[in-house]
Amino acid sequence: QVRLVESGGGLVQAGGSLRLSCAASGRTFSRNAMGWFRQAPGKEREFVAAISSGSDSTYYADSVKGRFTISRDNAKNTVYLQMNSLKPEDTAVYYCAAQPRDVRSAQSYDYWGQGTQVTVSS
Repeated sequence: QVRLVESGGGLVQAGGSLRLSCAASGRTFSRNAMGWFRQAPGKEREFVAAISSGSDSTYYADSVKGRFTISRDNAKNTVYLQMNSLKPEDTAVYYCAAQPRDVRSAQSYDYWGQGTQVTVSS
C-alpha cells in the first residue's frame, strides 16, 4: 500500500511560481514511476508530468513544457513539481500518483493523493 500526501498549493499571481510536494509512504517508492495530474472544474483530469523511478526519464504535457519541472528525492520519498511562469489556465487541483503502467494515462496509476488546489489570478 502507498499513501500519497500533496502540499504546496495556494494562490499566486500570473507569472509567479509554486513548488508542489508529494510525500509518499511505503518501501517501494524508489522503484515506482510517479506522476502529476490536474483537474480544473468541469474538465477531465489531465496529465501534467511524470518521472521514472531513477529520475533518468521525465515526461511533460505540451502545455507545461519549459515552465514546469518534475523531480524526486528517493531518500525522502518525495516527488516535486516546480511550477514557474504560472498562467490562469494552470488553475486546478493538482494530484500526484504512483505506480503507473503508462505514465501519461491516469487510468493506469494505482495510487493517488488527495490533491492540492492551485489558483493563478490574472
